[in-house]
Amino acid sequence: MNEHMWGKFIYVRTNFIYQPDNRIYKFISDVLFKEYCNNKICGSDLDKINAVCLHLFNELFGSSDTFSINSKNNINIVEYIIIWLSYILSLKPHEGITNLNDFYDKYIKDGEKYNKKIDGVTAYESYKDLIDKKENLMNIGIKDMSRFYHAFNELSNMYNGFDTKKTDCKNYLKDAKNFVKKYDELNEDYNNGKNSPYNQLLSTLSNDYNRFKNICNGAQSSNFPSLPTYSRRLLIKNTLISIGFIFVAVSIFLGIAYK
Repeated sequence: MNEHMWGKFIYVRTNFIYQPDNRIYKFISDVLFKEYCNNKICGSDLDKINAVCLHLFNELFGSSDTFSINSKNNINIVEYIIIWLSYILSLKPHEGITNLNDFYDKYIKDGEKYNKKIDGVTAYESYKDLIDKKENLMNIGIKDMSRFYHAFNELSNMYNGFDTKKTDCKNYLKDAKNFVKKYDELNEDYNNGKNSPYNQLLSTLSNDYNRFKNICNGAQSSNFPSLPTYSRRLLIKNTLISIGFIFVAVSIFLGIAYK
């Protein structure tokens, strides 16, 4: 995973904020965002959110060069954009938007900028094509999807500004512990089987965390906590089910033996 990608998300986090007191979204700096607004004017909160979403896609996949860099490192960056979008939408109600598919239908499906061909790229035709490859995530509720943002945010803090040539990893230990805590909470609530969309997101997060640990090899990484490999809640549930089957089988056997 390259620093370029994480820096783009940090820029968005810094320059596009939600003010809970007056319940509005605000551009701190709109220099890089307003070109994605109609006539460079975003008339609503949703228009602002859409502009920032387009900014992320353009910065990360807008040319053959950036596409090559980011797709080579991790095409699942698209999942992080979807996580960000869900989080920012979850901060207040939006009329007509109850899930990501609603936003997709309003802005992405027929949006000119989302459907514009990416020059020099053959694997994916457009930003919409990238999103459509992740369509299994679009039906997840905004609130559920947004919960993954906090773990992603900690991961961003770890990677942003990290210099592989100066791997002073102890400076990132606090962020690593925060990430593992958030990940563990998600793992307990959303580990729903190998092929579930939730598990797909957990896998993407865990792969990037473990990649960071591998960079901090040897003694430096020994203090970094490991991620859970299973859900304790799911394990208990499966154990109770197994015990139930055994109890029923024994009861049937004893009943037959008694006769």
